[in-house]
This record gives sequence, structure tokens and C-alpha cells, in this order.
Amino acid sequence: MKCPPVEIALEDQKIMAKEEFRDVIQRCQVLNEEDFKGEDFDHFQAAGKKCLEEGYIAEILEIIQNEKNKVIIKSMGWNLVGPLIRCIHEYKENDTERDRCKKILDKLVELCNPKELVLGFLEQIEQTSKEQMSQTVLLLLKPLQEAPVSILGGSLLSLLLVTALMLPCFPYDLLPLSGAIAVLLKLHRNKAYSIGLSLSTILNQLSLLPVPYTAQQVQEDMHGLCHCCNALTDFVNPFVDEVVRNMEISDGGCKDLKEELLSFCLKSLKYPLLMAELEELPEETIKHPLRQFAADILGILLDIRELIPKVFPQHGCKNQIWDNEGLVAIEQEQSADSLACLSYIVFVQDFGMNYFPVVFHPSYILQCNMVHIQVLLERKEESVLSKGLDLLESCLLRLEDNSLFLQYLEFKSFITIPQDMVKVMTLCPFEPLRKKSLKLLQLYINKFEEEGKYTLFRCLLKTSNHSGVEAYIIQNIKNQIDLSLKSTKSSKCFTGLQLVSLLDAVLSLPEGAETDLLQNSDRIMASLNLLRYLVIKDNENDNKTCIWTELTKIQQNFLKPLHTGLNMSRAHYEAEMKNKKENKRESHTSKTVCSVRVAGEKMPMMPTMTSEMELQVLQSALFTFDLIESVLARVEELVEVKTKIAVEANTGIK
Repeated sequence: MKCPPVEIALEDQKIMAKEEFRDVIQRCQVLNEEDFKGEDFDHFQAAGKKCLEEGYIAEILEIIQNEKNKVIIKSMGWNLVGPLIRCIHEYKENDTERDRCKKILDKLVELCNPKELVLGFLEQIEQTSKEQMSQTVLLLLKPLQEAPVSILGGSLLSLLLVTALMLPCFPYDLLPLSGAIAVLLKLHRNKAYSIGLSLSTILNQLSLLPVPYTAQQVQEDMHGLCHCCNALTDFVNPFVDEVVRNMEISDGGCKDLKEELLSFCLKSLKYPLLMAELEELPEETIKHPLRQFAADILGILLDIRELIPKVFPQHGCKNQIWDNEGLVAIEQEQSADSLACLSYIVFVQDFGMNYFPVVFHPSYILQCNMVHIQVLLERKEESVLSKGLDLLESCLLRLEDNSLFLQYLEFKSFITIPQDMVKVMTLCPFEPLRKKSLKLLQLYINKFEEEGKYTLFRCLLKTSNHSGVEAYIIQNIKNQIDLSLKSTKSSKCFTGLQLVSLLDAVLSLPEGAETDLLQNSDRIMASLNLLRYLVIKDNENDNKTCIWTELTKIQQNFLKPLHTGLNMSRAHYEAEMKNKKENKRESHTSKTVCSVRVAGEKMPMMPTMTSEMELQVLQSALFTFDLIESVLARVEELVEVKTKIAVEANTGIK
């Protein structure tokens, strides 16, 4: 039976490809290497590519192994790297053709120009798809290690070798790190640069991978990030040992290499450690790989004598690479996240604390860490915010209550951090962090002595821009006044004339009678409760809080405008409710869009409200006004009663 014409044509094309490749080889055999032309390289690559695609792998292997073709393969063989790698991917493991392809690759490594071969490997790594990336690197890693070290001073080879570490699905148990380390350890010229380039490239590529956060994600390590980090520390250890040996001989030994290792540590702290959950895994038998990586990074910093200078820069040696102050500021800004993460690891995770001197006072530790806490609390990510709150808590728990003096508030961070906590409390989408921030704000307040609390209260009342937070501060003011009234010692801030200016800020309406009473209801209720407390606890004859001498001003600036505002608000909402009820059928089809502001920040658009929902909101507002009015009436009743008692006592009427 005759073959169809199409099959015959295909077979002829295959034979032609094989013959074309042999023709190229035979033509070049009679030429010297310097006589090879560009068209010879093109024909060699095109014919070789066709042969590999058509399955003539055994024939190509035979040609490459032929000693007569050694010069040709040395000059042109690297052009086959791309087609050869693609050919290998088409065959399964242990396939005969795949083994032959590997033999061709080994022969190319043996014969080809190293520089051109490495460039060919690099090109393949860049062009390989994500699905085949790990296979390609695993295939090329050994040949790359066998390439001479002299290529581009070793830096290109180092860069390519360490690229293997960044691959999501790389089989890390097969990674021969000793080969890569050996290559870099042999370098003399530009070694520090090559190592820095290698490590920087790894971390830049790793930053594209998501950091596993939950315990399950860490254990699965789907993208291989944890394996990469563990391999990285093994990779740098020989260079750390070299720096340590040189530092024992001379403090200035291996300065460039030390700076590259320091840069690696700082970059590692910023990614992935800043984004990682570093608490121990619940399973005792499983080690947290990123937690171990954090310990390894601190170990490197300790070995190269940079741990204490980075944690306590005021007591470390001044080591500024730049003479220009602007460049120093830029460097400090870029390393801010790294140093904040370092402080978290040291003071929260308790890594390396046994190497620190015990002479530092807890207040000094807090002062040193406030800039790091501020950096962390200004971020939006849950893992970073959590680290900021944990670091603040760790520092505050070391302090006794009432131990921080007013002077600490002269440091900018001591004022901005409570403001940052307010933002977390009011804007953070993660409820556990909001609750923790509220808890820490109270803990922070408790650590200041009386004058510090007073100043902090005034500041937060001005800056919080949130009714609930203002109510919380007013409650704290009430508690401090209560402590002062019960104390045998006189208070400078929460009794007497000093308290008056604070009460002026509390017992007032931001916009008088036109104040939005519903939005400010929490603050108004807290203010009324404080006023009620003062009227009950402080008799007019004692007047320790000056409430009675200031009563006229309070009535004028707070109570009367509040009455007016309540009447206006109730009338408005009652009219709105009446209108909604009368037009209920129309309101079913209308779309009411609500916008909400929290702490001055506009929140995402609220969903469309039905007529029933609108009526519920209006009814709730009226209920709030009733509640405010009832407390207001009780305050005025108490004022009237106590004023009458005082008048009767003064006139002697029983």
C-alpha cells in the first residue's frame, strides 16, 4: 500500500533537514575557525533546530561527539541551546531521547565558548514559561556550575546561579548550593560586588511572590518562598565566616563584603519578614521556616557586629557611607521599614535579647522604638499594623504606670503615635486590630504622669475628629478628676484653674446650636455625664474643680446651644419622618444614597436604603435626641437643686 502524498512530503522534509545539517557541518570542516561567516552560524542554527524538532536527536549527538567537528561545535554549538531545551521539555523523564538531549547539552558545555554558552543559558531562563521554569533551571544549573569562573569576573555566573533560588516550583532538595558558593568563594576581583548583585537579584525576584501568612500557607509553601529563604542563609554563611575572620584580624577587613551582607539583611527584613507572621506555629513538631530565617538574619547581623548599632543607633558606631546629608536621609528613609522589623523581631519575638546590655532603661527602649512603631502604624497591611501594635505593647509593658514625664511629649513621635492609634481604631478594617489599638491607647495614657495625661488629652481632643474617640477621652478626663478629688494630694491639672481650660474644650459644641447632634452624640453624652458628675461630686462651697464659678459660661456656651440644637434637630427629623410616611409609596422606588465619614475620612458608598430602613434611621435619631435631652434635664435639675441648697446654707435658712 502506497503512503499518502502528504506523508511522503513530510518525510522528505525531515530527510532534507538532516541532510542540510550534515551539509553545513561538512562545509565548515574544511574551514578554520576565523573563516566562519555569519551565514554559517545562521545555517547551523536553522538546520540544527529543524533536526531537533523532527526527532533526529541521535544523529545530532553523533555529529557533536565526532572529534572532527570539535572546532565547529566550540564556535557555533551554543546556538542549539534554545532548541535543545525546548526539545528536552517534550520528553518525559527516563525517555531515551531525553537522555540523548542531555548528552548533547553536556557536550556543548564541554566544548562551547563559556561566555556565549552562559549568555545562551541566561536567554533561555528569561524566555522560559513559568510552567517550565523550574525544569529549565534544574537542567541548566549543573552546566552553569561547570562553566569557568572567569566569565565577566564571575558576576554574571553568580547572578545566574542564584536565579535558581527564586523559582516558585524549584526542587530545593536537589539544589547544589555548594557549587554556587564555591564559584563565588574563588572570586578575588569584584567578589563583594558579585555577591551583592546575586543577593539583590534573588530578593528582587522573591518580592514578586506572595508571603505565606497563615500556618497552613507556611506549611504548604506553595510558591517555594520559605525554601528559598532557608537556602539563602546557607548561601551567605561562607561569606559571613570570611568577614568574621577578617574582622578578627582588622576592623576594616572585608569592608565591601560586610556592606553587601548588611544590605542583604536589611532587604530581607523588609521582604519577606516585614510581611510575614512570625509567631510560632501551633504544631510543636513543625518549625516555622520564616521564623528561622528571621533568627538567621539576626545571627548574621550579630556576627558582623551590626545588630546593636542598628537597634540602638545612638550607641552604635557612626557608619555613614555617604558624606552628603541628603543622601544619608534618603538611605535612612529606605531602611526605615527594615529597622522597624528588626526592632519587632528583637523586642517582641525576643531574638538576640541575651546579647544586649541590661543597662537600658525601659523608657529609653520605648523612646528608641517610637520611630519604628510610627513607621509600622502608618502602613495599611494587617501583618505590618499588627507588628507595630505588638512592638508598642512590648515597650509599654516594661514601664510602670505614671512613669513618663511631660517632656517625652516634646518628641514628635510621642504625639503622632496616639494619633496613629486613633486612625487604626476608627479606620482599620480588621476588628482585632481596632480593639487592640483601643486597649493600647489606654495603656499608653496610663504610663504618663498627671501633666503628661493632661497635655495628651488636650491634643487628642483637637486632633481625633471622631465623636466616639472624643467621648473616650472625656471619660478618661472624668476618671482623672475623680482620682484627684479622692486624693489627699492637690492636683495641678485636674482641679483648680488649670482644669478650667480643659473643661472649656469639653463642655462646648463645635459649631454652637448648628452642630450635628447626631454625629456628635457620643461626645455630647460623655460631656453631659462629666458635667453631671462634677455637679454631684463637687459642692459649691468647695468648688475644687471651679465648676460653680464657671457655671454661667457653661450654660451660655454649652447648655443653651444644646437646647436650641435639640429643638431644631427634633423638628427637622420629625418633619422628615412625616414626609417619608406620607410618600412611602414613592420612596419604595427612590434610591437614597448615603455617605459616611469616619474621623474625617470618607468611607465606601453605603448600599441603597429602603423606605423602612430610612424610617428606622429617623426613629433612631429621635431616640438619641430624647436620650440627650433626658440627661440634659437631669443635669439642669441637679444644678438647680445644689444651687438652692448652697443659697439656703449661706442665708441660714433650714
